[in-house]
Amino acid sequence: MVDRNNYYTSAPAKSAAEIDEGLRAYMLTVYNYMASALALTGLAAYVTANAPALLSLLYTELGAPTMLGYIAMFSPLAFILVINFGINRMKASTTQMIFWGFAAVMGLSLSNILLMYTGTSVAKTFFVTAAAFGALSLYGYSTKKNLSGMGSFMIMGLFGLIIASVVNMFMQSSMMDFAISAIGVLIFAGLTAYDTQRIKLMYLESDHSEVASKKAIMGALSLYLDFINMFLFLLRFMGNRN
Repeated sequence: MVDRNNYYTSAPAKSAAEIDEGLRAYMLTVYNYMASALALTGLAAYVTANAPALLSLLYTELGAPTMLGYIAMFSPLAFILVINFGINRMKASTTQMIFWGFAAVMGLSLSNILLMYTGTSVAKTFFVTAAAFGALSLYGYSTKKNLSGMGSFMIMGLFGLIIASVVNMFMQSSMMDFAISAIGVLIFAGLTAYDTQRIKLMYLESDHSEVASKKAIMGALSLYLDFINMFLFLLRFMGNRN
């Protein structure tokens, strides 16, 4: 998160209408970044899934990840850590380049989804996710209720979900997998509303363009992760396997 104190600059007092206009422009920038990142991820996944030579570098004939495949799977985490821990030292242009790199690598890591599930079910799940995400994000933006308490609860639940997923890798329980998927959808649904409100509250009309751009990218990253994870958990319910 960008440190507001390090970048605060004095500015003339603005009217409420001007502040609202600035907030809308800021949120539109966040959503544009997020939508563009999703489009880049989808394009990278599609190209990878339809390029046998590239697929052979990522997966064996039995579908298991190769060494390069494992690197592609875990690389997005490295991108996230770099952005989060280096945001205050990096220029906005550098942060943006890392963000686009992250979206592209995510496409590589998610390409196997297009091989596991039918294209129709993937598209259907995507549009259901988009509709749910839009409604939840709108609620988070417009509600007067403070969602910080719910956000803290969802984040704690996310840690529990990660632990349960690791445990189920060894147990291979279908019942537990179903529960994890259902809870995962609920957690990321709640995080979508919470993150939207948090991103809205991060806005300061006094921020100069460099800081505003960094905040927009960080906000887009949060919403992008909420969308992708909600989509993946919904796909477990709605996806038809090839």
